[in-house]
Amino acid sequence: MTLSRVELFELIRRDRRLDPQVSLRTLAERYGVHRRTVRAAIESAMPPARKKPVRSRTRVLAPAMGWIDAMLREDVKAPRKQRHTVRRIYDRLVVEHDFDQVSYSTVCDYVQWRRAEILAEPREGRVHLEGTVPQLHAPGAEAEVDFADVWVRLAGEPVQCHLFTLRCRTPVRQCIASTFPRVRKRSCRATWKRSRSWAGCPRATSVTTT
Repeated sequence: MTLSRVELFELIRRDRRLDPQVSLRTLAERYGVHRRTVRAAIESAMPPARKKPVRSRTRVLAPAMGWIDAMLREDVKAPRKQRHTVRRIYDRLVVEHDFDQVSYSTVCDYVQWRRAEILAEPREGRVHLEGTVPQLHAPGAEAEVDFADVWVRLAGEPVQCHLFTLRCRTPVRQCIASTFPRVRKRSCRATWKRSRSWAGCPRATSVTTT
């Protein structure tokens, strides 16, 4: 299974947290990445933003950009089936404007992002209303239940456990948290019964897993 960069950074930081003496080289070999990636993961939990590629080929396409934009603007009000395809745009550049200095893929790349910009132009300048919807919860009416895997150190050894958390949705959040070596119904049921010691047992709960 391919890991996302966020998941990869999380695993690298977890291994470094469990074993602070592990080297950058070991982590790089373990996950098949460069040491620069390991160093970036240790410094920050969020991966750096990817650099946008410089469109050097647009210089060659520059003389034809106006013609392509005009075709795309015609498509804004045209029926869906009558809009220009990339092949149709490329053929019109060659036949009507005698412009064949660029490849089909270059025209395709330009049309892909330029079409989205032209379609968004009519929406520019519109006023958007901003607001919030307050959430009011009566004491003991609702609660959030969360299950997650956590790593702890027992006798100096990293051990994976399961965390059960129950939080009451009130301005002053009451919380019950328990950690189990294995997930069992009776363990979760016992933790749930502990919530009855509050002023009122939650009548509704929302469950999330991480």
